[in-house]
Amino acid sequence: MHRYLLIGFLFLSMCSSNKPQMPWTQGALFYQIFPERFYNGNPNNDPSPDKSTPTGTAHRWTSNWYALSDSEKQHSPDFWQNIYRRRYGGDLEGILKKLDYLQSLGITAIYLNPIFEAPSSHKYDATMLHHVDVNFGNNPEQDLKLIAEEDFNDPNTWKWTSADLLFLKLIEEAHRRNIRIVIDGVFNHVGTTFPPFQDVVKQQQRSRYKDWFEILSFEDSTAGTKFDYKGWWGHKSLPELKRDSLKGLADAPKQYIFAITKRWTAPNGDPSKGVDGWRLDAADDLPHAFWKEWRTFVKSLNPNTFLVGEIWKNAKDWMQGDEFDAVMNYQFAVFTHQLFVQKVLKPSEFKLKIEELLASYPDSANHTLLNLYDSHDTERLPSRLVNPNRHFDQYAGLRANKDYQLRPPNADEYALQKLLMLFQFAYIGSPTIYYGTEAGMWGADDPDCRKPMLWKEFQYDDENAELITGKSELFKVAFNEQVYRDYKTLIDLHHRHPALKYGKFNFLVADDEKNVIAFERTYQTEKITLVLNLSLSEQTVELSSSNKLTDLLTQRSFAVQNGKVLLTLAPRSGLLLR
Repeated sequence: MHRYLLIGFLFLSMCSSNKPQMPWTQGALFYQIFPERFYNGNPNNDPSPDKSTPTGTAHRWTSNWYALSDSEKQHSPDFWQNIYRRRYGGDLEGILKKLDYLQSLGITAIYLNPIFEAPSSHKYDATMLHHVDVNFGNNPEQDLKLIAEEDFNDPNTWKWTSADLLFLKLIEEAHRRNIRIVIDGVFNHVGTTFPPFQDVVKQQQRSRYKDWFEILSFEDSTAGTKFDYKGWWGHKSLPELKRDSLKGLADAPKQYIFAITKRWTAPNGDPSKGVDGWRLDAADDLPHAFWKEWRTFVKSLNPNTFLVGEIWKNAKDWMQGDEFDAVMNYQFAVFTHQLFVQKVLKPSEFKLKIEELLASYPDSANHTLLNLYDSHDTERLPSRLVNPNRHFDQYAGLRANKDYQLRPPNADEYALQKLLMLFQFAYIGSPTIYYGTEAGMWGADDPDCRKPMLWKEFQYDDENAELITGKSELFKVAFNEQVYRDYKTLIDLHHRHPALKYGKFNFLVADDEKNVIAFERTYQTEKITLVLNLSLSEQTVELSSSNKLTDLLTQRSFAVQNGKVLLTLAPRSGLLLR
């Protein structure tokens, strides 16, 4: 009898230990880093402007963004002929040195823009995907020698360069601080320096790699044809990998992608040493068949790997449980922009759009969507508020748009930004901060959104955009303590209150006449309500409640009378009530 009781106890214990755990992504707080512009941790590895030599001299980190250095003036007097070849020297050592800053801020997950070997600052034009960019490591010259000894086609010959090992150290140190690492997976295309593409250029139809790419024609003097190929979205600097009607990608490049996926998800077979997730670039440009197969492979390596797609439209077709776990929530950014900034949506219309979006995805996905306002592909949030009469994805076009204002936000504009911040941190999903937003950075879209990070310990030159605007206006550039404190307050509240991390979401008010919205988050016994007055006049709101409500931002309390709480909100203000 005791024997059967023991067996039963062991069975219950096993069931208990195998009880599903809440995924690490639920309640995560993401921070996006553009590595070349975050922090220069090792000046000895700085690349030359065109990466023609292993090392060079970086542009001065604290200089006026729009000013040309002496060497740039020699190259060209035109800002645009210099800005995309400019290098500031940000590297992995820099991110390592700033992990404590991120931990102190309250970040629990980092999304890194591409880190693999590539000639550009943005790294979306990969030379290879199985090595970290040598200039992000500490010994570029030695790393290049190691890479030259490998057989590109044989993963068994791939070595671990100093840059690779430094990245593994970054993962380890981040994990030690309970911070996860998600990296950019760029599988649509490569760069023209990609060795298989270089071989096709040289060998033409004799190349063993000719079936890796969408080749339109080969060089053939007899037929009178020139070498031509399909560039991603027409960009010849980005040769597109060849598609397959059944499997999504041609077999050879697909096998390469699977090999590099294994290398970084489970280095040397150990998933605890690998990345925690992949952000998939322009995910809707690759067929569903590829993503389904790739997901199965990744989850076989580590079932806890987070897969998040970059899809700007409604992504329900990719969120059926067999492709992505979440997406970068650009729809969230578009709708909030239309309500808060453009003012082309009424609160009731906004409520409907948000509810339709939430209904599009599984509840588990809604809790892990990356809710962002800006990224490396958009204007920074403050500049969006300074230039409000624009669509979210409208290109700034600074060369042609002389009316675009490049200044920092004023007090009224920052008051609106604070409302957006409140909404972001109270809304369901993962608040996502683009590097420097918490420091008060501003800027138009690419390249302005990729300025070097503002650090408290540095003194920066005033910004003067006369080269762009023709007007000589000076703007002070410095780490903004007030903005940082406001973000830190919201981050701390997000961590302290389970309802803000895990709670269900429900709209309470969407008042078009008053221009007021309110919603609640509920988790177990905790209920938190956000009320926002978007209008330029004082407004009153009545909420049902059986208990007094306390504003978590000011600790001000509101009494209950007959099951109701009457709230008075100043213009452009909000309450976060518990």
